[in-house]
Amino acid sequence: MEKGAENYTRSGWVAAAALIGVLVAVSFIPPQSVGGVKFRRANILSDLVAFDDTPTRTPESAVFNEEEFQVDMAEVTERIEADILPPRVRTLFEWTIGRDTSTRTAAMPDTVARHRHITPIEEFDSLRSDGMRAFYDTLLTARRPVRIAVLGDSFIEGDILTADLREQLQETYGGGGTGFAPMASPLTYFRRTVKTTSKGWTAYNIMQRKKTPEALREKFYVSGWVCQPAPGASTRWEPTSYRRRLDACTCGRIFFLSPAESRIEVTVNDTLRQEFVVEGDPAVRQIAVEAPRIGSLGFRVVSGTEGFVGYGAVMEGGGVSVDNYSIRSNNGQAMFWTDPSIDAQIDAMLDYDLVILQYGLNIMQKGVRNYTNYAAKIEKMISFVRECFPGAAVLVMGVSDRSVRNDTEFEPMDAVPCMTAYQRMAARNSQAAFWPTSDAMRALGGMPRFVRNGWAGKDYTHINYAGGTRIATALFDALNSRVRAVHESRRLWRSQQRPVMDSLQSEHLRRQLLFHPRPLDPTP
Repeated sequence: MEKGAENYTRSGWVAAAALIGVLVAVSFIPPQSVGGVKFRRANILSDLVAFDDTPTRTPESAVFNEEEFQVDMAEVTERIEADILPPRVRTLFEWTIGRDTSTRTAAMPDTVARHRHITPIEEFDSLRSDGMRAFYDTLLTARRPVRIAVLGDSFIEGDILTADLREQLQETYGGGGTGFAPMASPLTYFRRTVKTTSKGWTAYNIMQRKKTPEALREKFYVSGWVCQPAPGASTRWEPTSYRRRLDACTCGRIFFLSPAESRIEVTVNDTLRQEFVVEGDPAVRQIAVEAPRIGSLGFRVVSGTEGFVGYGAVMEGGGVSVDNYSIRSNNGQAMFWTDPSIDAQIDAMLDYDLVILQYGLNIMQKGVRNYTNYAAKIEKMISFVRECFPGAAVLVMGVSDRSVRNDTEFEPMDAVPCMTAYQRMAARNSQAAFWPTSDAMRALGGMPRFVRNGWAGKDYTHINYAGGTRIATALFDALNSRVRAVHESRRLWRSQQRPVMDSLQSEHLRRQLLFHPRPLDPTP
């Protein structure tokens, strides 16, 4: 028995040694890809031996398609000028149920920052009359709605980030409503700030524009959706209570194209109805409804569906309005596939004060550090925005923080600071403003903390609503701190002028009140 046991022990050691030998050999097998699925190195020697599995640096051309960003800016200008001429037909249809008697008064910036550390906005547009300073002045003094458009990708899809930025701006500077919502979209269920119910519409996304009917392919707006109705197609928008002030909506604006004569029915609060006869014309139309409170807004195409295009509605409340224009898988190239004249016509009706560009997350790749070509396209994006949204300040958001997995854990993506630097350079070259999003996130602990706290997904790339709240708060702090500085400078200027004015007024009053005896009349 002892001899047999000894044999078994020897056999066990041999088997264990063979297993260790196999595992050590496997450790030297580099990462593989099978059927499109990537397998990492199985390295049991990670504490003793480190392998450099960094992929060969891919040139930017491999992750960036320049052809998608081709656009003739001179042609863009010509198309806008041709379609912004005085319209031949009526483009604005108004329905006033009742007016909000309250007027927007001069606003006061918040004196308390939400975060201890403020990541400042870098303003390279100080020499421009349509720069951030003009936007700050508008926030403080304008008696009209102040409108912000946020153009981005899936990072802000479903009103992530913009829901909280909207709420905080409206809480401080007034306003209400959920902003823009498309006429129809399969993604509407994902958005928590407005409930959209659509029937009878066929929605086409700009990222699948080749599948869009040719007649509609050139009719896209920056929202990224064109919607074609069947007879009787309808949409109902209802703000939710997901964020404060969403129900403080007093104005609804619906945008559409009606090349042929059509009849439109609009419903407010599910009870009040008004029908509009729209003359056929290629110009963009707007139906603007005012009421003391709009709890829901309905739109139905009664007749005239030929060539009809529905874009969506803006629900606002007289103060700050923030519109989310997110397009999934968009690196910014979709902007150039929109119709610049449609963009400009809708801007002429809304008059945006600030356009925020949030792109670049999908361009980055581990090991790719040169984004010269993409930076050049960002400059072209800024030019395109200024053509379509004249008068609006432009703020470029840098890419968010992101982590990638190595053999044992997630680590910061090396491309993030590189992309941030190129985005900053593009903003500087174009005299636009820039905000380093990744710096703001890292001041909050970076993507690892976002994931640990449930503020971002396990892909270490996309934030959720909780993460959007943190980034929006950081951006609000950055904006509000600058508005506060402008407000303080205006206050100091007024205080410095008072002594001069007071002395002049005092001298004028002294002369008026001082007794001046008449000279004696020398004549008898």
